[in-house]
Parts: sequence; structure tokens; C-alpha cells
Amino acid sequence: MEFKDIAKETAKTLRNYLTYQAVRLISQQLGETNPGQAIWLGNFSKTHSVQDSDRYLEAMMSENKEIVLRILTVREDLAGEVLEFLPEMVLTQIKQSNADHRRSLLERLTRVDLSSTDPASTDVEPDVSEDSE
Repeated sequence: MEFKDIAKETAKTLRNYLTYQAVRLISQQLGETNPGQAIWLGNFSKTHSVQDSDRYLEAMMSENKEIVLRILTVREDLAGEVLEFLPEMVLTQIKQSNADHRRSLLERLTRVDLSSTDPASTDVEPDVSEDSE
């Protein structure tokens, strides 16, 4: 797989996730301002998967254009706020995660079973001579 294809798949996944976050945010807002619409959005989301955001929004367009437009606006706002920090944040977190996993692997590889190397734990009994009496 080429880097451009990986970037496209990553962008699609991020777009789907930002749509999901926009729906969550709008649902919370509607819960406070318009509970009926919040219930409708919750029911719609139960029957239509937001994991494919394009399909989700297409299905919603025939039922509630107002909420679709709101989702599009909130998703774009979220993208504008989040994407500024994302490249550096992702790279930093991946480097930290890799370091943690490497450390853990190194600890496992270098762990010594103390019971097999501790002379005090061997089954050899001291030589007790009867002549010492």
C-alpha cells in the first residue's frame, strides 16, 4: 500500500470519527434545548451507522435537512480546531507508545528467573560432619 492510499484511508477514518463527534455534541445540545429532536437523532443513529458518515448523512438528508446542515457545520468546525494540533500530537503519541512497548519488550527479554540463579534457593544441604562433636 502506498503512502497516499494510507493517507486517504486515514482521512476517511478521521472524517467518520469527526462526524461521530459532531453527532454526539449536537445530541447533547439538543437534549438541553430540544429533547424531541435529540430523541429523533438518537433513534436515527440506532438504525443508521455513523461509521460510514457519507452514507449516514445521505440517509438523514431525506428525513431531517436541518440536522444534516448542523452536523456538517459542527464537523467542519471540529476539523478546523483539531487538525491544527493533530500531526504533531499523533507523532508524539506514537513515539511515546513505541518507546513504552520497546521498554516492556526489553524487560521481558532480560527478565531473569531469580529462583534459578539464587544460590540460597538450591536444594543442596550443608555437609554436617559427625566428627565435629
